[in-house]
Amino acid sequence: MRSAIWLKTPAPTGPEAFKEGWNEALPIGNGSLGAMVYGDPKNDILQLNEETVWVGNGGRNRVNPKAKGSWKRVRELLLEGRIKEAEALCESDLYAVPDQQRYYDACGHVRLKFSHGEYADYRRELDLENAVLRVSFRDGGSEYLREYFVSYPEQVICMKEKSLSGERFNCSIDISERDNQDYNLDINEVGSYVTVRQPEGGCEYALMLSADGDGCVISSEKGAEAYDCTELTVWITIRSDFYGDDFLAWCSEKLASAQELGYDAVKARHIEDYKGWFDRVFLDLGGEDLGNIPTNERFKNAENDPGLAKLYFDYGRYLLISCSRPGTKPANLQGIWNKDHTPPWGSKYTININAEMNYWPAGVCGLSELEMPLFEHLKTMLPYGKKVAEDMYGLGGFCAHHNTDLFGDCAPQDRWMPATVWPMGAAWLCTHIRTHYEYTGDVGFLAEYIDILKESCRFFTEYLFEHDGKLITGPSTSPENTYLHPSGESGSLCVGPTMDSMIIRDIFESCLEYSRQLNVWDGLCDKISEMLPKLPQPSVGKYGQIMEWAEDYDEVEPGHRHISHLWGLHPGSQLTYSKTPELMSAARVTLERRLSNGGGHTGWSRAWIINMWARIRDGEKVGENVAALLSRSTYPNFLDMHPPFQIDGNFGGTAGIAEALLQSHDGVITLLPALPESWKNGELRGAKARGGLSVDMKWEDGKITRACLKADRAGDFTVSVPGRENVKLTLRAGETAEL
Repeated sequence: MRSAIWLKTPAPTGPEAFKEGWNEALPIGNGSLGAMVYGDPKNDILQLNEETVWVGNGGRNRVNPKAKGSWKRVRELLLEGRIKEAEALCESDLYAVPDQQRYYDACGHVRLKFSHGEYADYRRELDLENAVLRVSFRDGGSEYLREYFVSYPEQVICMKEKSLSGERFNCSIDISERDNQDYNLDINEVGSYVTVRQPEGGCEYALMLSADGDGCVISSEKGAEAYDCTELTVWITIRSDFYGDDFLAWCSEKLASAQELGYDAVKARHIEDYKGWFDRVFLDLGGEDLGNIPTNERFKNAENDPGLAKLYFDYGRYLLISCSRPGTKPANLQGIWNKDHTPPWGSKYTININAEMNYWPAGVCGLSELEMPLFEHLKTMLPYGKKVAEDMYGLGGFCAHHNTDLFGDCAPQDRWMPATVWPMGAAWLCTHIRTHYEYTGDVGFLAEYIDILKESCRFFTEYLFEHDGKLITGPSTSPENTYLHPSGESGSLCVGPTMDSMIIRDIFESCLEYSRQLNVWDGLCDKISEMLPKLPQPSVGKYGQIMEWAEDYDEVEPGHRHISHLWGLHPGSQLTYSKTPELMSAARVTLERRLSNGGGHTGWSRAWIINMWARIRDGEKVGENVAALLSRSTYPNFLDMHPPFQIDGNFGGTAGIAEALLQSHDGVITLLPALPESWKNGELRGAKARGGLSVDMKWEDGKITRACLKADRAGDFTVSVPGRENVKLTLRAGETAEL
């Protein structure tokens, strides 16, 4: 069963091209360069992005100068139940000035106008196994094939059209449409280019295009013109001054080098590079091969189409490989694919779940190296986060709020009470240090990042305060949710939300464990050891649910998209059947209440719910929610529908499918912990478990028929399969065991 997404029509390129048409275009990328391909035989569009093209620049201190003298008073008002007064003071004294961080921008688009007439037998296919997008069609008696990909080795976007029957065609290529930007068009010895200066002191960048073919091909200030070709290749690259080099010379060098290699060699090198990542894991979920049906037409029968879930899993891996590589910037709210000059939520790094969710599939899918841009960004954030801790709170350590940007801004973002003042963003990112180490065992990585983890912990050793014998946070929020106070007031700002304690427990425990391991125990560790027992444990409320706040408040919106108080279920591992069986029952009640009141109505929220049902080990709920994600929250191009598009749902959904098949978060490696009935026959190869184990397995009628476990490094492992609990293994590095 081939892994490919295909559609039988091009994406609309008319007046709605950059609205609904974009949701039918297909993404290609190499980590830093991205394009959305429309694939119209006559009027094609490539909408372009480069990861460092942002409006504005960094280096700002946006902390409200009144904050240091006011945040403790906000806390006091909250403790007194004077919610509206607390929120009014928060709004006047704690919100940043200005309140907005920098935001991501689109790089415009290229239009390709071909001389084709009416076409038939159209097919647009994204080959996930090779990262090549193909468009095929017939014009009269002639057949045409068009291919697109983005090369990581050569750092170029490539498009080639070939007439399979030798018919000649013309093409006009236009890069001149610029949406009122400050730009210049010109030509050099390699091709045509546009240089653009971003507003608000933003970056300057170049978009350069060159073309070659077997007819007459000439550069023009608008792009290029091609006549009487049976083959035409278009080469594009983009570079900004973020890197501090001569971006025009860089573009010229990349295009010239790619053209010298030639299309076939560039394509071969691209496929070899990509498959080195993609081929690490293989999944088959059985079912009928429905690859003859256009992929978007299969959504309506998603619950009976396990092959569609397999495609979604493969697509998530494709997207992560295509938007996050070692040496690039982390995947933002849209990966790298954004059509707007002022995108929704700035297409920044939203760190109250979305940026973290982007990397949930990395470890289990054998792609841990692709998470490195996230850790490199922690280094970028660190000096800004330490300054925010000092200037806003008068405290030591490192903190960030619910967004950051390309430049590492850590101050509060927006003027929105349910989200803005939430000092947990850096801490949640730091929990990924533990996860990455658990999968890779890379002690050098741990030594490199232990100081950042400690700085995050240091902030909370000073920010936490004692109340009713417990150490809690405040002011804070339970991200984006609102509660009803017994006074009759509603509020978002609070003290002691459950999620905060869960995240702090995770980083405190990690700091102590790894400080011992690395022999870097210090006075901070002594302080953390004293404070850790005073962190609150989750409580069960009047509905039998996990309480979201320190008090058993009702929610204004019981079906809210965030389910923050289940952080300890997933992505954390504090709620498990072995450690907290009674809280697992309460977690189920929590999920059921959210869903019965309309929860899961955004794509990323539905994806998170899949992971939670997998942790609860309810395979049928996993299957139902995967089907709901596909049928209700997925665009025709398979991208996640928030709405609008956010890529986190794709990554969260991919992680959820893996979580149903393999879990390793509780000291036990569990095979098929939450298998839906519709996936009863299948195979998984190359998946990774925490502790350093590679897993290959096949199953029939829900039962394991073969499981081969290979130790990536020496260790003791406990493995459970259906019918065989807690099998103990001791393996040397490279040794395998069959179950």
